[in-house]
Amino acid sequence: MPYRHRLDVRFRDCDPMGHVNNAVYLTYLEQARFHLWRELWQVDPRQPGEGIILARAELDFKSPAVYGETLEVRLAVAAVGRSSFTYEYEVVEAGTERLVLSARTVLVWFDYAAGRSVPIPDPIRAMLGREAEKDGSPSE
Repeated sequence: MPYRHRLDVRFRDCDPMGHVNNAVYLTYLEQARFHLWRELWQVDPRQPGEGIILARAELDFKSPAVYGETLEVRLAVAAVGRSSFTYEYEVVEAGTERLVLSARTVLVWFDYAAGRSVPIPDPIRAMLGREAEKDGSPSE
């Protein structure tokens, strides 16, 4: 997976059982995406009246993460469509490669005023295509 983002598991991320709460992983994935967009795209993906919305998320929990661990979120473009694109993720414990989570999200370019999806702007489509090429991923 071409893009990697590290983060530390905070005490507040954990549930009473002592491991990261399931819902927190969605925030970890979001954090990695936002860092990717700022670092690699070097643009803010929002445009007046448009933005990216999360349309679907699939998470497969493999092993628990606990307070104090450092996790690495790895993501890659899996597919690019007309108005949506898909990322695949792996979350591993940094240094051990222990798989904590595998996931997939579908994101949609959305016109908030119209209340509907719209085509991905050409500059963003080109950047997504370059991300996919780095990993050998298909574009639709």
